Amino acid sequence: MRHVVLGNGPAGVIAAEAIRRYAPGDDIVLAGDEPEPPYSRMAIPYLLAGEIGEAGTHLRKEDGHFSKLRISLRDDRASKVDAAARKVSFDGGQELTFDRLLIATGSQPAKLPIPGADLPGVHNCWTLADARHIMRLATPSARVVQIGAGFIGCIILEALIERRVSLTVVEMGDRMVPRMMGQGAGTMIKRWVESKGIRVFTSTRVEAIERQSSGALAVRLSNGQTVAAELVICAAGVKPNIAFLAGSGVQCGQGVLTDERMQTSVPGVYAAGDCAEAFDPSLGRRVVSAIQPNAADQGHCAAINMIGRAHALTCVTQINVLDTLGLISCSFGNWEGVAGGDHVEQQDEANHKMVRLEFDGEVLVGANAIGLTENVGVLRGLIQSRAKLGGWKKRLMADPLALSEAYLACVQAQSSRGLKAA
Repeated sequence: MRHVVLGNGPAGVIAAEAIRRYAPGDDIVLAGDEPEPPYSRMAIPYLLAGEIGEAGTHLRKEDGHFSKLRISLRDDRASKVDAAARKVSFDGGQELTFDRLLIATGSQPAKLPIPGADLPGVHNCWTLADARHIMRLATPSARVVQIGAGFIGCIILEALIERRVSLTVVEMGDRMVPRMMGQGAGTMIKRWVESKGIRVFTSTRVEAIERQSSGALAVRLSNGQTVAAELVICAAGVKPNIAFLAGSGVQCGQGVLTDERMQTSVPGVYAAGDCAEAFDPSLGRRVVSAIQPNAADQGHCAAINMIGRAHALTCVTQINVLDTLGLISCSFGNWEGVAGGDHVEQQDEANHKMVRLEFDGEVLVGANAIGLTENVGVLRGLIQSRAKLGGWKKRLMADPLALSEAYLACVQAQSSRGLKAA
C-alpha cells in the first residue's frame, strides 16, 4: 500500500513515522514544497534571536533519519489532487498515485493587499528563506516595521528586540493579539510592550509601502503618519493552504473538513494540522486550531486510521500560551464567550495581571489570563473537563482567582466519584 503525505511539517512527519511503525512493509512518500529538510516554523524566531542555528529548526536531527525509515522525501509542491483517480499532480509536472493520502500542507501567510507589498525589503517571516533575508537586514539599530501583532507577530517581535533593532508594530485590530485576547488583556499586553521601548500603533492600517530616494522604505499608515524602515515584516495572519484542492472532490470550509478520525469527505483521504478543520467531539463541531500540539495529535490519529486501525480524537485543543518580552498570557477554549453566557474580569494593572472567565450556564468554557502562570493547569482542566460548577460558579464570579479550589471541588471530586462507581 502506498501512503502519500503532502506537507513535511510536524503533522506530516509524525504521521509518516507512525505509518512506518505500524505498517513496516508499506510505501511512504513525504512531500514538502521547500528545498529544506523538514523543519518547524515555530523555531524560526529562536533562529532570528540567535539562540539556535538552522540545524536547530530541523524536526529530526539525525543524518539519514528518513532514509533509515524508508520514507521517501520529495521536494515538490502539490498542484492538484484527483481523489477519484487517487492521484496527486505536482508543480514539477510529475504525478503520483496513492492508496491513502494525508493532506498536511499547513498554512500560508495572508497576502498583504497594499501597494508596495512586493518591494525588496518587505518579507514574511514564515520560511527559512524568509529568516535568512530578515537576519541580513535586521542589524542593530536598523529601523523595522512589523505589520501584525497577533500570536506569531508577538513571538517575532521578541526575536527582533534580541537583534537590537528599532521596532514599530502596526496592528489593524484595536488591541494586540486580537484573535487570542479580549480588549482588557490585549490592551495590557500593548502597554507592556510599549514600556519596553517598542512603538505600537493599534486600530491602524498600512496603506502603502514606497521606496524613498534614500533607498529606505516609507510605510504610510492610516493614522496619517509615515514610518521609515530598512525592513518591513508582514505578520498579518495566515490561512490554511488548501487552494490546490479546488475540484479535487475533497470538501473544504475554512480548512479541509474532517471527522473525528481525521478522514475527509473522501474515504482514504485524510487531513491534519493547520490546514484541517477537525471535528471536536467535546464541542460537537469542527474547528481550526493551528497549534503544534494539535498538529502532532492529528497527524498521529490520521496515521493510525490510514493503516486500518480505528482511532478517534477526543478533542481539539484550543489553548494558546504566549511569552511577550517576559509577560506570560494565555487563552483557553471559547475565550470570547458564548451567546447568553456570563463573564467576570479582574485586573491588577500595577502588577500586569488579569483574568477573565467565560461561562455557559454552570460550565467554564473559556478564559484569558495574564501573569498568572500558576493557574494555567487548573484553567485547562476546568475548561476541557466541562465540569458542572454548581455553587462554585457564584464563588468564581465573586473571586475569579479561586480556580484551584474550584478545580479540586469540581473536577477531581467528579473524577473520584467516577472511579468509585466503576
